[in-house]
Amino acid sequence: MLHYALVFLVIAIIAAVLGFGGIAGTAAGIAKILFVVFLILAIISFFRGRSV
Repeated sequence: MLHYALVFLVIAIIAAVLGFGGIAGTAAGIAKILFVVFLILAIISFFRGRSV
């Protein structure tokens, strides 16, 4: 999941440099959502792993 967030971040940066504002904004939004989902899942797995 973190890999996909980084891929979309790179796509957003490249699109922004080339001047594609709409694509850059969309890719950045997807990257943010995937990163938040990754953080939530990582925290959940961290706490579930400690209780065992």
